[in-house]
Amino acid sequence: MQVLAPAKINLSLKVLGKRPDGFHEIETVIAPISLYDIIDIQKQDRWIDFSCDDPTLSAGEDNLVVRAAKLFLEHVKIKTGVSIKLHKKIPHGAGLGGGSSDAAATLRGLNQLFETNLSAAQLASLGSEIGSDVPFFLFESAAICKGRGEIVEPTKLKRSLAILLLKPEFGVASGWAYSRWQDSEEIPGISYAPQHSAGLSLVNNLEGPVFEKFVFLAQLKSWLLKQDEVVAALMSGSGSTVFAVLNEKSGGDGLAGRARNELDREVWTCACETI
Repeated sequence: MQVLAPAKINLSLKVLGKRPDGFHEIETVIAPISLYDIIDIQKQDRWIDFSCDDPTLSAGEDNLVVRAAKLFLEHVKIKTGVSIKLHKKIPHGAGLGGGSSDAAATLRGLNQLFETNLSAAQLASLGSEIGSDVPFFLFESAAICKGRGEIVEPTKLKRSLAILLLKPEFGVASGWAYSRWQDSEEIPGISYAPQHSAGLSLVNNLEGPVFEKFVFLAQLKSWLLKQDEVVAALMSGSGSTVFAVLNEKSGGDGLAGRARNELDREVWTCACETI
């Protein structure tokens, strides 16, 4: 069977403080978007066999798909094995939740394949053992997420948003970004203030530390906010993707071409929408 694993963007991300367990308390509005990894899952007699068409990703026990499959099979006490093939479209180190979404899609796919009928809440409880973003993807909806991200309150956006994703060749480590959120300084001339679109207040507290180190991302956001097609621009998660919310009459192709010509010829772009 084949399962789709959507990427996400953080429409808002507020860091509220550090928790006793070492994680950070957050409140974030997350929306899934129409960019997908594809996962093929089949039953087999024994073992978990995993492969991925992106050679830069580990295919070992530390891969989130492998961890999800192992956790699920142990939880439902199934002795047979599975073969899993991951086809990557979502860049990693991008703040788009690709690894977490792959893990969640694996849990959903195995639940269907073995007809175990676990609820979304039960799957989310399993997913929280893998990573903070995994529970969000198991509800297949925009959501307000709290705690370290594992407390999920599904919600609906007022309308679908047309989005252009832009990511440079480098990535950003989430752990590093969170470790620096209190100690960073704002760059003069860069707007960190909340932006308003479709009834949402778009803000990201991690732009401070990330922009301080990766100045190109600050420049990218500022450039986007000057373009006629753009309603709002924000970094997603801990980066390195910056996304633009486009006005309803604009497509993203012309904007993507100008970004490559004026900023970085190697920047990765993807026009999509919230789902």
